[in-house]
Amino acid sequence: MNILEKITLHHNQFSKSERKVADAILDDPKSTIHYSIATLAKLADVSEPTVNRFCRRLDTKGFPDFKLHLAQSLANGTPYVNRHVEENDTADEYTRKIFESTMASLDVARQSIDIQTVNRVVDLLTQAKKISFFGLGASASVAHDALNKFFRFNVPVTYFEDILMQRMSCMNCNEGDVVVLISHTGRTKSLVDVAQIARSNDATVVGLTSEGSPLANECNHVISMKVPEDTDMYMPMASRIAQLVLIDILATGFTLRRGPKFRENLKKVKDTLRGSRYDK
Repeated sequence: MNILEKITLHHNQFSKSERKVADAILDDPKSTIHYSIATLAKLADVSEPTVNRFCRRLDTKGFPDFKLHLAQSLANGTPYVNRHVEENDTADEYTRKIFESTMASLDVARQSIDIQTVNRVVDLLTQAKKISFFGLGASASVAHDALNKFFRFNVPVTYFEDILMQRMSCMNCNEGDVVVLISHTGRTKSLVDVAQIARSNDATVVGLTSEGSPLANECNHVISMKVPEDTDMYMPMASRIAQLVLIDILATGFTLRRGPKFRENLKKVKDTLRGSRYDK
């Protein structure tokens, strides 16, 4: 992992003052490489020895060495492809890098997720009159996967990739409906509009998105995950995998909450599919 991933991964293990340093760096890593130790200490509202101690906790020799590692982290990767992959990587190298970086990102996401919010959202889904899953771009495929999972649960489920259909669907929402909006950045203007429409029609809006984002601010409930991936610069990879895992978590919670009798219905659904497959 590069230095930014280490900061994100170990964020909860830092002391209170070290977390202040971490947050100041994560807020603007590009500017941090130009800061003096005094500037960073002032921004984080800590002492200079605290900054040095923070740097050594990340296995660097001090602040200058830390800035060098940070600059390397920001320079890594191939723009519009993957920040872990270099132009001259062999098939073996980029295959290994993508697997390893994805597993590391999933571990960061796992540690950052709020279980109480997951539990509350599962409650809402099990009580919903209708569930809608919407996303755009890379997140549209995640919303489609959610449709495939929840369609078999004997509850009305909708999915539209077209933004006009999403808007019309939300115009027809009612109290008791749950609209799940999926966006890694939470900065897609069309989805923010959809959230506003759904809420104005008394639906409960759940965002699987970044905390504090414009979309998150329009949602009733937000499940956020810290996935160290800049999708403005690189193809969505780890963030999309994390979203798919989160859909699996919600689907599993839904199934367990409904109890053993409900799983009998799932067995019937599986049985109807067997005729469409060749025997093993």
